[in-house]
Amino acid sequence: MAETGGDKKHAPTEHRRQKAREQGQVARSQDLGSALVLLISVLLLGWSGPPLVEAISDIMRACFLQDYYWHLNSRSASGLFVGALTTLLYRLLPIMVGVIGIVLANNWFQIGFLFLPDKLNLDFKRINPVSGVKKLFDLPNFARLGFGLLKIALVTTVIIFGLWDRWGMIIGSGGLPAGKIGGVVWDTTLDLCMRAAVVLLLLAILDYGFQWWKTEQDLKMTDEEVREEQKMMNGDPQVAGRRRQMQRELAMGRLGSTVPEADVVVTNPTHLALALKFDPDTMPAPMLLAKGEDHLAARIRKLALENDVPVVERKPLARALYDIVEVGDYIPVDQYAAVAEVLRYVYQLKGKEIPSLDGRKAA
Repeated sequence: MAETGGDKKHAPTEHRRQKAREQGQVARSQDLGSALVLLISVLLLGWSGPPLVEAISDIMRACFLQDYYWHLNSRSASGLFVGALTTLLYRLLPIMVGVIGIVLANNWFQIGFLFLPDKLNLDFKRINPVSGVKKLFDLPNFARLGFGLLKIALVTTVIIFGLWDRWGMIIGSGGLPAGKIGGVVWDTTLDLCMRAAVVLLLLAILDYGFQWWKTEQDLKMTDEEVREEQKMMNGDPQVAGRRRQMQRELAMGRLGSTVPEADVVVTNPTHLALALKFDPDTMPAPMLLAKGEDHLAARIRKLALENDVPVVERKPLARALYDIVEVGDYIPVDQYAAVAEVLRYVYQLKGKEIPSLDGRKAA
């Protein structure tokens, strides 16, 4: 993301986050995926290791102890190879599925689905040896080097303590049969790997937290960036003002043809004005011909007076109709009573027969 001078004190907007995501700027820890793969692999080996060792033993017995080994031909060799490969794949399948699953889950948790084809393009700046040498002395690289040394030190310490705890067992296994020695080596290796995996996972979680915090700090915005984004999203204020002015002029032009056709204008009395019309022969309910507030309301009242359209002040009715009815729509049923009262008053002023709204439903 482009940097702009000033203090970054504003939280990043959704637009800025999306822009950064499209450029690959997301919080992600590579160590978290590696630690999870190691931990899941150790757990799966602890569960499927004995059956795997037994399968390998069966394959070796089939290869070296069966009578047909001494009469081996191409057909029997192919059958032996296929059988051994099938058995190994069957035993290794849980481990492979578990590792692939944890890799996909880790990437989905950290960054979700993110496809960046631009990152696949060849960029010679990335392989520039001068830039590479400069990056070696960057502060982030020094921090990454220090974190790597810390991981090595902690893992080494954990392994040393793990060996120390099992030292008596290891020394005492010298007189055991070969199978028992293999069991001791297997258990010791799994225990040490599990300890190392847990330590690496804890460090990876800390690294992910740091990467998330650093990404949030990098995405924060200055006052100038906030203004530029608002201008980009909402357009130039001057252009927006001219657009609103043109919309007002168009609305006023339409008022000149619609307000004179109204039966009554309901007002707030000064802020809102709504022009209503009702023809019982052609309309299922009264219709809103025009509405406006402030200067548009003043324009509607002026046109009503110029065209002998009665203007009636009804504050609650004007507010209710202005909020829920759009121009060209019929009045909703729950407002029939209030509108009927106004129309009755207007028809009495004009000496017309008062129409009934009973039983009518808005279309």
